[in-house]
Amino acid sequence: MNPTPSTTTTEPDAATGNEHDEKERTAAEATAAEGAAGDGAADGGAAADDAAGREGEQNADAATDDDAVPPRTSRGVGAAAAAVVAAALGVVSLTGTWTGRIGAERETLVGQLHTSQSASASRQIAELYGDGWHTTAAINGAVALVAAVLAVIALFALRPAAAAASAAWAKPVAIAALVLGAVGVVVSLGMYFDLFASLPSAPATPTAPTPAS
Repeated sequence: MNPTPSTTTTEPDAATGNEHDEKERTAAEATAAEGAAGDGAADGGAAADDAAGREGEQNADAATDDDAVPPRTSRGVGAAAAAVVAAALGVVSLTGTWTGRIGAERETLVGQLHTSQSASASRQIAELYGDGWHTTAAINGAVALVAAVLAVIALFALRPAAAAASAAWAKPVAIAALVLGAVGVVVSLGMYFDLFASLPSAPATPTAPTPAS
């Protein structure tokens, strides 16, 4: 009876199996490292994209804000134009306006139509002359008031440094316009209320002497 041969594992076979297991572990670790590196690169790329997107949004917001804010130079030009117009109106209020002359002529014509020849001399003077005088004073005073208001607006608009630098000559013009407007208002009020000159009065009619009986 032949004994059953026993199968034994030789040392070279065991060593080969160990080397195979180590290679598999090494390959798995390398694969995991590559995956981690890929995830890190993807995260870095995403972070870079987010940073670029935020920077682009900030630039867009800054550009929008710059476009929304009007330039200060335009404010200076507008204030300078208002100062010139105010100065012109101030001069016109003192020298007389076309509207004031037309208004005075209209009041004179109305007085002629509504005043009879039999009216008293003082009434005829008031209707034919006084109403036209007061109308001219009222219109000139309104023009002077507009000039003063425009001058004040121009001075407030020229308060910023940038606006004042863009039109440095406008501030003196606005001050002059304000003075002219104030003088025009005072003169017009004085003429309207007969403070500087009163209406002429008719001389008293002498009574005829009664004949002696």
